[in-house]
This record gives sequence, C-alpha cells and structure tokens, in this order.
Amino acid sequence: MKNTKDSLKSKLDTIINGIDTPAGRGFDILLIFSILLSSLLIIVDSVSSVHLTYGDKINMIQSAFLFVFTVEYILRLIISSKKIKYMFSFYGIVDFLAIAPLYLGFFISYGGFFPIIRILRLLRLFSVFKMGRYIDESGALLRALRASKAKLTVFLVTIIFIIVIVGALMYVIEGPQNGFVNIPESMYWAVVTVSTVGYGDISPQTQLGKIVASFLMLVGYGIIAVPTGIITSELTYESKEQKKQTVKACEICGATNHLAKARFCYKCGHEF
Repeated sequence: MKNTKDSLKSKLDTIINGIDTPAGRGFDILLIFSILLSSLLIIVDSVSSVHLTYGDKINMIQSAFLFVFTVEYILRLIISSKKIKYMFSFYGIVDFLAIAPLYLGFFISYGGFFPIIRILRLLRLFSVFKMGRYIDESGALLRALRASKAKLTVFLVTIIFIIVIVGALMYVIEGPQNGFVNIPESMYWAVVTVSTVGYGDISPQTQLGKIVASFLMLVGYGIIAVPTGIITSELTYESKEQKKQTVKACEICGATNHLAKARFCYKCGHEF
C-alpha cells in the first residue's frame, strides 16, 4: 500500500514539477492557459459595461478556475516533502492568494479587492516557464543579472545621489513659488526628469533652473544606456558559455541546444 502511495506521489511530482517530460510540459501549458485566461477575465470584468452584461458568466468561469487552482494547490501540498516550508514560500503564498477569494467570500464581503489580488497568480508563470527549452534562457538571464549585481548596485546608488543632490539644488533655485515646495517634491521632479518621462506637473521657471534641468535630461539619456549595456555584456558572455555546454541533437526528433546535464529531450521527451 505504501509503495503504491509513493509511486502515485512520484508520478504526481513528475507531472507537476517535471520540466523535461511530455506530461510535465502538458501540465505547464494547461496551467499557463488557466492563469492567463483567469487574469484576462479579471481585467475585462473591471469594465463596468462588460460586468453588467457578462458578469454572471465571468463569475461562473472564474469559479471553475478557482476550483482548478485549489486542486493544484492541494496536489502541491501532497507532493511537497516540506509542506510548511512550501505554504510560506513565495510561490506557496502566491498559490494561496489565487484561491483565497473563493473561501473568504463565504465569511466576509470583499467587493472587488480580492479578485484583483488574484492577478498576482501571474507571478507563478515565472516558475511555470521553467519548462523545456525556456529553462536554459531563463537561467542565462538570471545568471547575467546575478553577475551584474555589483555593477548595477553602484549604478543605482549613483543615480540616487544625483537625484538627492539635484532635488536639493532645485529646491534652493526654484523655491515653493515655482512648485518646488520641498526637497522630496523636488526629488520627485528629478526622478521624472532623469527617467525622461517628463509629466510636466512641475517645471523650472528660472534660467538657472532650466540649465540644471537640461543637464539632468542629458544625464538621463546616458542613464538609460548604462544598465542595458551592463546586462547585455553579461548575456553575451552567458550565451558563449552556454554554447560550450551543449550536447548533440536528439537522435529521435533532431532537437538541438540541450545542456550537458539534460536527461530528456525538451521536444519529444526522449531520454538521453
């Protein structure tokens, strides 16, 4: 009996957490479709005219999705060796928030608040997309970001210093009479300007203020390029390293670009 239970648990684990098997990919595709469609219905239902016309039908479909997500949550608990750890993990909380409205609705009236929280379910896609060939690309991106962490930190700290200094400077130059009522408000203007957004709700009126603003705008163009260059450089390096680790094509379907550690073909599921 125990062996049968362990075997069933192992099969469920392969389906739910498997990333390089046909069953695992099928489960991931179904989950992606459910998450995207559920989130789309939440967005569409926020339009008053759509809600008045199709609100009841949308609620019925959402109830079906909530049931599916509930079953998935229970299955993840079953196959998890550390259930408490999963429940309080990032994805465990995201999974719970996806189904919480279905049950909390029996006890409290939450209006439109909890349905919006269910959109957080989209974060599960970061985990789901670890399937087949996509895991290689997501892994390369994460490694590139980790490798760029020190450079990006220095860059962000420098930007913060620029914003604080320019914000304080503009508060002195322009003053409350021109909309720069305090240093935090002036820093907000600096963020909007350096990011090249330019809302226009606050703008310098003095000649010196306009000169400082022009300088900050030019800095903004350079700022956009810096993090892009840092991450692109690391991605290029990761791409070269990844090519060194690839193995031959699958002898069954001909799919290429498998990592050396891959056990199954991402396309047909053939075991190497």
